[in-house]
Amino acid sequence: MSDVAPTVLLIEDDPQIRRFLRATLPAHGFRLIEAEAGERGLVEAATRNPEVVLLDLGLPDIDGLEVTRRLREWSAVPIVVLSARGLERDKVAALDAGADDYLTKPFGVEELLARLRVALRHASRAGGDVPGPVFAAGGLEVDLAARRVRTAGQEVHLTPTEFRLLAVLVKHAGKVVTQRQLLVEVWGPGAAGNAHYLRVQMHGLRHKLEKTPARPRYLITEPGVGYRLREEG
Repeated sequence: MSDVAPTVLLIEDDPQIRRFLRATLPAHGFRLIEAEAGERGLVEAATRNPEVVLLDLGLPDIDGLEVTRRLREWSAVPIVVLSARGLERDKVAALDAGADDYLTKPFGVEELLARLRVALRHASRAGGDVPGPVFAAGGLEVDLAARRVRTAGQEVHLTPTEFRLLAVLVKHAGKVVTQRQLLVEVWGPGAAGNAHYLRVQMHGLRHKLEKTPARPRYLITEPGVGYRLREEG
């Protein structure tokens, strides 16, 4: 492990778990940040840049699956779920939402530490391809953490689906994203063949973000392949 203590963000409302990890993780070379609710955890993730997130699913404000999905809109930070939900469908749902690992409560210290080490190794191999939470090009500004979009300084209201579509394009800014990849990431694996979903949403997105939708400046069509978000204005 590095000489610099890796930062772990714990998003957990159970005071006993927080107390236990507050004593355990620093003793094993980790720096701990705590959040008792999902919204606070998202803020901490955006401002503190943790190396790993430990996430409970049963949070008092928003479900941990929603926290995972929202984090994945702008961050590749490893997410290890800690949950009392032990059914296979719960684990699959968490992993499908973007979690990297899943530990069922109660868990052992050594197993948790091993999972954290694996998460850190995966993160180091992945590199730094994912952009920060704020994307800007020309007059377009997308704050993924705050879920805020502006064009020419004016805030633009997007539907949840439009925002998810834009977030995927921001995550891969400058690269061509295939229609299939966009359909799977925005609507799920079952939508891979429904290209009309994508056309309808892209049409709406362009009318909200582009000055001249028929000649888009930002949301570029790559004929027969997919779409690309232009990085420069």
